[in-house]
Amino acid sequence: MEDEQILALFKEEKTKEKAFKELMLKYQQTVYYTVRHYLYSHDDANDVTQNVFLKVWRYLENFRGESTIKTWITRISINESLSFIEKKKKTFNLSDDKYTDHLLNVAAEEKYFSPDKIEQLLQQAIIRLPDKQRLVFTLRYYDEMPYEEMSKALGTSVGALKSSYHFAMEKVTAFLKEAAK
Repeated sequence: MEDEQILALFKEEKTKEKAFKELMLKYQQTVYYTVRHYLYSHDDANDVTQNVFLKVWRYLENFRGESTIKTWITRISINESLSFIEKKKKTFNLSDDKYTDHLLNVAAEEKYFSPDKIEQLLQQAIIRLPDKQRLVFTLRYYDEMPYEEMSKALGTSVGALKSSYHFAMEKVTAFLKEAAK
């Protein structure tokens, strides 16, 4: 079902739930993997994915159409992920470095990640990136999100995003080269 059809159905009280189910079917996997690339924990990603769809349900009737629904939902996914991270840091009194260590441990123990050594090294490299670079890198590398769409989702210029991705790619490449020695 096309997004426009879903929006039209959502506006009608009789078909609102059906529209939302269609929206969830269409975007649930995308949301989960977007969230998962930041949190690394399957359980945390499931919890945040539920929160994302609660927000989508609550605010979909206010969707203004200034971007695609996918971009709008991606922005909610990113914001919910970042909020979750901040809450976790505060709850457990973790500095950025300690949180990075926590993510490295989660990624190493998580059974849903590939046991492939190269993939594990890539995950370690990504986890070590600064938050903004990790965000841009994962959206571009894993989700293959165009810079223009990313710009709308993050409220940042295309040039700044390209620069962040370039620096992230340099750091990931350097980490992988060092690990290969």
